[in-house]
Amino acid sequence: MLRAMEATSTLMPIGRFARVTGLSVKALRHYDELGLLRPAGVDADTGYRWYSTGQVERAETIRLLRRLELTLDDIATVLATDDPSELRSVLLDHQRRTASRSAELKSVLQRLQPLLDGKEQIMGTRAEALDAETHKRLGVDLFNRTWTLIEKEGRTPEEDDEMLHCTHASAYHWLQVGTAANRARSEWQCSRVNAILGRPEAALAHARRCLELVESEPEVMEEFDLPAAYEALARAQLVAGDLTEARHYRELGVAETAKIAGEEDRRIMETDFATIRV
Repeated sequence: MLRAMEATSTLMPIGRFARVTGLSVKALRHYDELGLLRPAGVDADTGYRWYSTGQVERAETIRLLRRLELTLDDIATVLATDDPSELRSVLLDHQRRTASRSAELKSVLQRLQPLLDGKEQIMGTRAEALDAETHKRLGVDLFNRTWTLIEKEGRTPEEDDEMLHCTHASAYHWLQVGTAANRARSEWQCSRVNAILGRPEAALAHARRCLELVESEPEVMEEFDLPAAYEALARAQLVAGDLTEARHYRELGVAETAKIAGEEDRRIMETDFATIRV
């Protein structure tokens, strides 16, 4: 006898369902265990799985997402959500990871070719330093990944660790090839992450370095860089428990924010300062 089963005319055994959807029987069993694709019915005596025609679309969606190399956790999120912004966030994160891996593989292929052509010998070949474009790409990707984690609600301890390491890794790459403005913004983000994680000493150190960089080369900075440095110092002082200094830098930052001509940049800074309540 079958349990939890629809009308038999709509069901097909697991082998046929595998052929129809292009998924292997082994994969279907695994997706059942993970709760991604439960069978429509299970034989109570043999444990044999049956699937309905109505499940073909879900199976094909899973197959597509696996071909795009999304993780099973990401696929579970995609299948469970009706929120377009959450779906977009998952796909954007995967796109960034894929782009990073693609660039790394391109670099590997470029290094392999001279070895295949006999122009270089494997023994004695030294690893080359990253080129400027690779440093820039990694700096951007890691900065964006950090920002995604900053905005994520309910981060796990592992994601907190990832956020911290990503922002410092981004700062390292910008240190190699970036302008003073790039480096200042990296220090700003390092300060923000450390403030979020309740690390006042590190948050203050990075905020102070951010201000030093902004003041050292004002000609390469944007209008928002100085108020952003004050914002970082105000937030770090708040985490450190010095309300007087936090209030001082907040007032400086609010005054500088009012001078920003660009409406969007000004609004972003105003929103940031509104979260610093002293």
